[in-house]
Amino acid sequence: MGPIVGQAAISMDQSRTDQAQFAQFAQTTGERIKTDTTEQRILALKRRVVREGMLAVNMLENAIGTFRDMDAEAAARVRRADDEVDSEEVEIEQECHTLLSLHHPYARGFRTIAFSLRVNADFERVADHASSMAKIVIRLRPYVVSMGSAAPRWPTSLMELMDRVPKMCHDVLRCVLDEDATAARALIASDEVIDQQERRLFEEVQDWIKTQGRQDSAVAMGMLVYRAGRELERVGDLMASVAEDVVYLSEGEIIRHAKKRTRDANPANKPAA
Repeated sequence: MGPIVGQAAISMDQSRTDQAQFAQFAQTTGERIKTDTTEQRILALKRRVVREGMLAVNMLENAIGTFRDMDAEAAARVRRADDEVDSEEVEIEQECHTLLSLHHPYARGFRTIAFSLRVNADFERVADHASSMAKIVIRLRPYVVSMGSAAPRWPTSLMELMDRVPKMCHDVLRCVLDEDATAARALIASDEVIDQQERRLFEEVQDWIKTQGRQDSAVAMGMLVYRAGRELERVGDLMASVAEDVVYLSEGEIIRHAKKRTRDANPANKPAA
């Protein structure tokens, strides 16, 4: 497997700044947020969705950290954190249904609730993928330990995915906060880079298995490493979906499947005659 790439794409300082700003917006309990009117309840709903997204992204970053360190105990803690996101997803969905059925919102309010319903499910699935990546760490660690000093470096493409995907998550959360359709459209297009890295990871894993003489342990490790990359690629797809919904929230336009149409329209992706 290839050498480890350099520093993460986002600095820790920037990540902490983003988290502080997200947390300030996402306060959803206590006396600070009034819910006396329909409009106030809808605003509180959006803040709650942002908080759920923060929890899911934090889970993902922790799962990536356990993979880098091959820390099975920390990976187990990541998996336990999934319960909080699951509970929040159910409560948010119930609040959306209550607002739709009892308050009959229209125009902007209706779009915000429809947006929250869709994004709520996507954020919960991000947490699921983070939990799956933590599970991979638990399964992969015995192979790594058994190799001792001969343990491989992870593929370059996997390291790039572990840098790029969390950055995309933070950028999408920023789009949600700002309701920035222009930035959201750019993020949708950028997901193609993540797809390319996932395809390259498959080739790197194949090459590494060959260099190990296709031993059973090497095949098992290669499959788990590729699966980790696949989990990250799926998170990228979910973030692109959230970005599409930001465009709907901001402009009222449904652009679902835009990424596929853009990819199909690119001459470079068309088969040769």
